[in-house]
Amino acid sequence: MFRRAIARKPGASAHRGLTTAGLGAPDIALMQDQHEAYVRALESLGVAVTLLEADERYPDGCFVEDVAVVTPDCIVITRPGAPSRRGEGAAIEPLLAAERPIARIEAPGSVEGGDVIVAGERVLVGLSERTNADGASQLETILSAHGYQVQPVPVAHGLHLKTDVNWLGGDRLLVTRGYTSRDELAGFAPLVVPEGEEYAANSLCRGDRVLVPDGFPGTRALLERAGFTVVALDASEFRKLDGGLTCLSLRL
Repeated sequence: MFRRAIARKPGASAHRGLTTAGLGAPDIALMQDQHEAYVRALESLGVAVTLLEADERYPDGCFVEDVAVVTPDCIVITRPGAPSRRGEGAAIEPLLAAERPIARIEAPGSVEGGDVIVAGERVLVGLSERTNADGASQLETILSAHGYQVQPVPVAHGLHLKTDVNWLGGDRLLVTRGYTSRDELAGFAPLVVPEGEEYAANSLCRGDRVLVPDGFPGTRALLERAGFTVVALDASEFRKLDGGLTCLSLRL
């Protein structure tokens, strides 16, 4: 259960962020308010948050999860598949290097943290438009040296693996319907979000509490029946940039 997190404020340049959502440009003021609420929610769960100022050079910079893969043994600085995002990790690396040994993904490999789920000793790595086979292979080499079992998972749709799959602790995953019977997820118990609520699969679990995007009552009920306490947060402006609640922090 993570105790600390790193987050970065959204900048005024966020309206130029990468997106396939087709939902229009984000309202920057509302986006910043939603980000503040996210940080407060983490703090209310006992998480100490290091909040970095916006970096206007990087419109997608608030999605800090993509720039590193954090494990208890080491931290891997990624090489984002989106060229415009390369360089985002430079400002965060010194903070991470003070915590754990650092490894790096090198060209031609690409990895984004939104494609990587560290579930205990198992690591799921989505093969997507942003994470390629070379990057996944490099990550496997790095993590297997620490005893992790790395499983590539082809991503058929959506930006990242975490768009559709997220760890709830133990053997439980929150997934969209397309991932209920995937061989790569054998051994996990899936909780399937209701049809039409696929965006809510990108939820962030800490212990018995789950941060869930607001407006998805079926997913909320699903998690509550499973014994979780739900904290609902408005993420409408991040959704416009293909982002979700896991994307907004690096957790240690």
